[in-house]
This record gives sequence, structure tokens and C-alpha cells, in this order.
Amino acid sequence: MLGLTRRRSRQILAVFAVLALAMGMLSSTLFDKVQGGGYIAPDSESSRATEALADTFGQAPPNLVLLIEADRPIDDDEVATAATELVDQLKAEAGVTGVGSYWTDETPALRSADGRKGLIVASILGDEAEVDSRVGDIAERFEGSRGPVEVRIGGYAMLLRETVQQSEKDVVIGESIAFPITLIALLFVFGGLVAASLPLLVAVVTVMITMGTLWLIALATDLAATATNVATLLGLGLAIDYSLLMINRFRDELVAGSDPGPAVAATMRSAGRTVAFSAATVAVALSGLLFFPLLAVRSMGYAGLAVALIAATVSLTVLPAILFLVGTRIDKGQLGWFFRAPRPAPGEGFWHRLATAVMRRPVPIGLAVAALLLVLGAPFLGIKLGFPDERSLPESMNNRQVTEAIQRDFTITEQSGLFIVLPEDKSGLDGYARRISDIDNVQRVDTATGSYAHGGLLAPAADIHEQFGAESAAYLSVVPNTTDPGTLDQIVQDVRAVEAPSAVLVGGVAAANADAIDEVISTLPIALGFVMVVMLVVLFLLTGSVVLPLLAVVLSFLSLTATFGALVWIFQDGHMSGLLDFTVTGDLPATVPVMLFGVAFGLAMDYQVFLMARIREEYDQTGKNEVAIAVGLERIGRIVTAAAVLISLVFLGFLASDITFMKAFGIGLPLAVLVDATLVRGFLLPAAMKVLGDWNWWAPGPLRRLHDRYGLDEGPSVPSARVDKDDWRQPVGV
Repeated sequence: MLGLTRRRSRQILAVFAVLALAMGMLSSTLFDKVQGGGYIAPDSESSRATEALADTFGQAPPNLVLLIEADRPIDDDEVATAATELVDQLKAEAGVTGVGSYWTDETPALRSADGRKGLIVASILGDEAEVDSRVGDIAERFEGSRGPVEVRIGGYAMLLRETVQQSEKDVVIGESIAFPITLIALLFVFGGLVAASLPLLVAVVTVMITMGTLWLIALATDLAATATNVATLLGLGLAIDYSLLMINRFRDELVAGSDPGPAVAATMRSAGRTVAFSAATVAVALSGLLFFPLLAVRSMGYAGLAVALIAATVSLTVLPAILFLVGTRIDKGQLGWFFRAPRPAPGEGFWHRLATAVMRRPVPIGLAVAALLLVLGAPFLGIKLGFPDERSLPESMNNRQVTEAIQRDFTITEQSGLFIVLPEDKSGLDGYARRISDIDNVQRVDTATGSYAHGGLLAPAADIHEQFGAESAAYLSVVPNTTDPGTLDQIVQDVRAVEAPSAVLVGGVAAANADAIDEVISTLPIALGFVMVVMLVVLFLLTGSVVLPLLAVVLSFLSLTATFGALVWIFQDGHMSGLLDFTVTGDLPATVPVMLFGVAFGLAMDYQVFLMARIREEYDQTGKNEVAIAVGLERIGRIVTAAAVLISLVFLGFLASDITFMKAFGIGLPLAVLVDATLVRGFLLPAAMKVLGDWNWWAPGPLRRLHDRYGLDEGPSVPSARVDKDDWRQPVGV
């Protein structure tokens, strides 16, 4: 393969250029194929209730709201005529059902307190993808000025639509911020235009191919819009990480006296293998997200797998081809002393000195740093899980404005209600409805025979009575007296605990959220177990040890404690909300910790692979554990630090998003990377490896023989100076 790359460098670059352009053109319509939402558990009770409601009664929970505003009372004849025409037009729309309004139903709750606003509510039938597509067409034709009234569109359907639109804007903004900042940082790392431009070139190719791949994935299966944000910035970050590692090793080979051809070959044997293993660890971590049934999480898994594999492929094909062509000109275009990145003298580097100092007192230093990380992670013990609503979008979005207007000016709470489908028979229905009406914070329960509140019959419920045409099924509408998410969660639990006359299915937004949280929690052990087992196998193949993989996993978990503590402290408890410009909801979307763990754990293991591969190489040459730690950290420390800083700068692009839970990635990922690159790599890793001593490299005989046959080691290329094994602190270097 390497010989082909050397002989056909220009042809390889031409092929990837064409491929990148073609995939980039495909991705231009990507946001027409992705969808918002993705937080519904498809096989849950609430989902089955929604299906039963649609299949049996042709109904769906209200997910579309038209806010009608006028400059006069809405009972005015001209306003009433315009609003009634809108109702008739909406009823004529395919796939729209349950249309009701203040003007046609004379429901007081659909009229604002000041009498100048009214509501039209309806349901769009279909799954999230169908609803997302349908509401865009409806909004385009219904929104705006209609005679004496102004129409604005809201509801859950519009929330899905506007999430897609905002994600598309955020991708553009994130890239426009990340690329120039990254170029400046690369100039500081490499000191020259040629070397600094190569990682960005690899990143551009990676991102373009990744986005085109997502377009192809969206053809085959549903894909959530938020995965595109992560794919873009993660692709940029991984491509730069891998390029830094390989370019640094290539320059080391040139400094050691190799010609460009042999230097590329040595780079591929050493850093190239590390990149392959690194990509495998990232892919394994993100593949755990595929176990979750929620589309938002699963889409992140698809995107992450694609990014890791594409970034590694481009780094191992395009970059070597460029290095063959550039050769010794890699350091051309130096920009003067300010941008130069001086290399420390052998044994005098910061990371060598730090590792040496830590290994003098490994136990107290290691325990102190571990305790600090656990303290920083303590806020995570108070996490409260929820799901995104209109408050996660910017205040300029229609759905948020409409929802806030309803909460401020109307008394309607039906859109937050539950529905109950009784698929077998209706015997005992009235008694069941009375028991539910006695639940705290339930305003009333509508049935075929009437509305019940605290055990009493209020009035006939004609609006729901006509939907009970099926002899074998019935449904009830449970209307709360609040829209508070915490109270609604309790109502869901209480309703499901009431003794029913037959099998029942409870649905509604609050029920769907509760079911989704349950799915996330129940799936987590399975996903974690899979990731841990496969990760340990991959790291064993790299290190030949059964101890180091366990150590790497434990340290990677510790590196995430501060991140998860910060998530709760900032986004749940509301600290820094003014600085970061988001609305505090008092909870965290259940998908955010899971998705953030997948990406951050993959990156933490990514850097562990970088370090352990180089430490293993030094150990193979010297046979001395302490020497391997100090020299390995010195050799790889500077470039891993640069990679951590660069990828953190890239991830800060998430902060430009106007979607609150995407901002969480902009805080969580840089924090995880920087903690791993400083506290874990600088203190915990050398301390733990010093305490373990030669046990770091232990494996039972059968596994050692297995590794000798199937394992992949980084072969030594840049020679190390000889070291007195009785004095591992003396300077060692290239």
C-alpha cells in the first residue's frame, strides 16, 4: 500500500479531490433529509398509545398551534370570518386532524385574557419525519398576514422544524469560527505555513466526505439534524489530531537524518498504526450509541462511526501522498521567531520534568488529583433528566414565541395533557375516569360520556364523544392544570399507577419523555458493557498488557468526572447562563450525558492510545518502566498537548450554536479533552504507572502468545539514546 501511495501520490490526491467535491455536492441537500427531534422511544408504551390512537380513531396528540393575533377584539365579525376560513382550510389539509378553535368550538381557554388573540389547534398525523416534512409546507402557506389577522405557527411539530433550521445555521457558523482559529493555532505549533496548512487540508477533505456520507445514510434510515453539528466539528478535530501526530513523526524522522521516502515509511509504521488504533477506539466508543433506540442518540452513533473511519482513512492516504510530494519542504514558509515552535533539548522538556517529579511521590500526588476530579464531578450526583422543549431554541424562533405567548396570555393546558387508549373494552370506563380525575393537578378527564373532575360529572364531552366510533376501543383525554414539566412527570406516574378496567396505553408528550428517559437508563449498562469489552480487546492488541487497558479505561472515566459535574452546575443549575446566553430549564436532556460520554470517552481513549503506544515503544527499546514513562511523555507530550488545545478550540465552535444542548458540547468536550491532557496525562498516568511498575506490561502466557501473533506494535524508527537502567532520570531524547 505504501509503495502504491509513493508511486501514485498525485493520482491518489486527484481521486480524493474528486470524491470530496462529489460528496460535498451531495451534502448540499443534507438538511432536506434530516429531521428534528429524535427523542421518542419507538417501542415504548407512549409510542404504542400514539399508534393505537391513530390506527383506531384517526387521531393524534395536538402538535400544531396557530396563534391568531388582531388589532381589535377577536370576536369582531371580520376577524372571526378570517379565522374561520383558516380553520376550514386547515381541515382540508391532508394528514391534518382534530382541528379546533375558539371561533368554531367556543372554548374560552382558546381566547387570550386581553381578547385580542385566539388559537387554532390541530394534529398532524405521522411519525416525526413525516410531521417535520408536513409542517414546513403548512407554515409556508399559512403563516403571515391574512386580512385583519396575523398568523404565527407553533407547537411540537414546529419545534422539530426549527431545530433542523437552526442546526443548519449552526454548522455554517461553527465552521466559520473553527477554521481560522485552528489555522492560527497550527502556525504556533509548526511555525510554518506549509506544515500548518496540511492538517486543515486533511480536515476539509474529511468533513466534505463525512457530510456526503451522512447524506447517503439519510437515504437509508432516519437521521437527526443535531448529528450534523457533531459530525462537522468532530471530523475537523479528529483529522487535525491524526495529522498532527503523523506530521510530527515525519519531521522527527527527517531530523534524525532519514530521506523523505523512508521517513514516510517509518511514519506509517509507527504513527500510522497509532492513528488506526486511535480511530478504532473512537469508533468503538461511539458505536455504543447505536444500542439506544432514540433516534437522536443513534444518529450520533452513525455520524461518529463515519467520522472516525473517514478521518483515519484520509489521514492514512491523502496525508502520506502529500508528504511524499512535499518532502523536506515541510518546514518551508516559516513566519519568524514569534511563530516558531522550539524543540526542547533531550531530557529537558516540560513533560519529562513533570513525569519525573510525579514519579518521585506517585501515591500522594495521584490520590490528590483523583480526589480533585471526584470533587469537581460531585454536582453530577444531583442530575435531573428531562428533554428539550422550546426553551432550548433562541428567543427569535416562532415556536418559542408562540409557546411563551400561550403560557402568558392563555389558560389552556390541553397541549400538555395525556391520553389513554383502552384497546379491549369500555366496561368500567367512567369509574376509571373518576379515579384519574382525583389525581393531584389533574383538571379534568374527558370521556365518551362526559368530563370528570375530582369524581364529579361536569358536562357532556361532545368533542371526544364523536371519536368513540370503534366498538372495541375507547380513549380518554387527561387535562392537567399546569404545564410544569416536573408536575407533569408526576402525573404520568400517578395515572399509570391507577387500577384500570383493562389493559391501557398512556401517551402524550410527558409520557413520551418519561418513557424515553427510562429507555436511556435501561440501555446504558448494555451499551457501556459492549464499549468496555471491545475497548479492552483493542487496547490489549496495542499494548500486549492486560493491566494497561484497565488503567486506560479507569483514567478515561476519571477524566470525564469534571465534565459531567460542569454540565449539571452550568446547564441544569444555571450558573453562567447569562454569559453563555441560554435559558435555564432546571434539568438536562437525558440524551446529552449519553452522547457527550460517547464522544468524550472516545477522545480520552484516543489520547491514551497516543501515549501508551509511544511509551510502549520506549519500553521495548529500554526495558525500563520509568524510562519509558518519562521519555514517552516527553516525546509525545508536546504534540498531544497541541492536539488537545486544537481540538478544544474546534469544539468551542459549539458555543456559537443557539441550541442550548449543543452549547453543552461546547463546554463539555473541551473540558474533557483539557482535563485528560493535563491532570490525567501529566499526573495520574505517570503516578499510576510508577506504582504498578513492571506489572504495567503483564499478561498471562496464553494472552502474551496471542499478542505476539496478532497484536500490532509500533516498530521503533527514531533511535533512542542509550540509557543507564540504574538512572532513568538522566536526559534522554532524539
